[in-house]
Formats: sequence, structure tokens, C-alpha cells
Amino acid sequence: MRTGVRLSIEQHLPIAGQPPPERADAARNRARILAAMRELLIERTPCAISIDDVAAAAGVGKGTIYRRFGDRGRLMQALLDEREKAFQAAVLSGAPPLGPGAGPCERLIAFLCALVDQLEDVGDLIAEVETGQQWLVSPPQRFRRLHVRVLLSDARPDLDAEAIAEALLAPLNAESYHHQRRHAGHSPERIKGALQALTTALLT
Repeated sequence: MRTGVRLSIEQHLPIAGQPPPERADAARNRARILAAMRELLIERTPCAISIDDVAAAAGVGKGTIYRRFGDRGRLMQALLDEREKAFQAAVLSGAPPLGPGAGPCERLIAFLCALVDQLEDVGDLIAEVETGQQWLVSPPQRFRRLHVRVLLSDARPDLDAEAIAEALLAPLNAESYHHQRRHAGHSPERIKGALQALTTALLT
């Protein structure tokens, strides 16, 4: 039964968006636009970046951006897709404890802590993408739920893995994380410590 769950993870891949085949000049423009967006995000929040800003930084016309990405939200999603592909690769075939080779409890702690790192790094961008779309049922979120359920089932087959996976992931959406960081004043280390304590108490 667990083997079937593991196969279902692989069957969902690649979760992150894959750009369609494109001409060399289109591929170069796409790379320039994404690089420009990454540079702008170093100094500004996503909500402060317009298509005009990206076009100017990339040295392309606004029309090029709209033709390639459709709108600002999809441009930001494309940036997250790049990170998502790397994240999934680390989970499925990278070094332990995030990747295979460690016990399920250790892997689950590493996975939850990696999500904290991701939110700390690009939480504002994730928040922008979450707005206006069904993020909770998006492919990346389905991947997260499935992976957590697999690890919970491996560690404790008697648990309600589906419900517990939801409970563990609930604080790790952008809005909840920003509340913990900006309003409750919790550090990333404190959040990671709480997740580790919960997981350890649950699985050991």
C-alpha cells in the first residue's frame, strides 16, 4: 500500500510548470525577463514591482512579457516554478535527511524546516501567487500533502495521516507564516523548533 502512495508521488511529477518548447530568441527573452524579476526582488517586495519595471530591467517591451507569461501573476508563478522543481528534486532524490536515506521522522522534520526556509526566502512572492488562485489545491500543495502523508504513514501506520498532514502544513502558508514572523515575533529558528517538537512527540 505504501508503495502505491510512493508511486503516486512520482506520477504527479513534474509538479512545477514546464515551459512549452520555444524558439531560441523566445527562450532568451524568457530568461532575461525572469532574471530581471529576480534582481528586482532583491530590493523590492513583489507588490511594488510592475510589468513596466520588469520590462525596463529586462530590456524588452511590455508586450513581450504579456505574450510570454500572460500577466504579472503568471510571471511570478514562473519564478516559483523554477524553485519548485529544484525543491522537489531535493525531496525525491537529494541528500538526506530531506531526500531519501533517513528515517521518516527525520525526513519529515527536514521537510517542514525546508518549507520554513522557503517561506523566509520568498514568502512575499508566494503570498502574491496565493492571492486570487486556489493555492491550497495547487499542484505544489498537493505534492506537500502527499509527501507528508507518506512519511507519517511510514512512521506510524495507526495515525490519521491525512488529517495530521493538514494540521502540520496549515501554519506553513504565506499568510500564517507572515503572522508568526511579523505579528507574533517568532524567529524562523523558533518556528522550526516548534515543528520539530511536534513531529518528534507525534512520531517517537
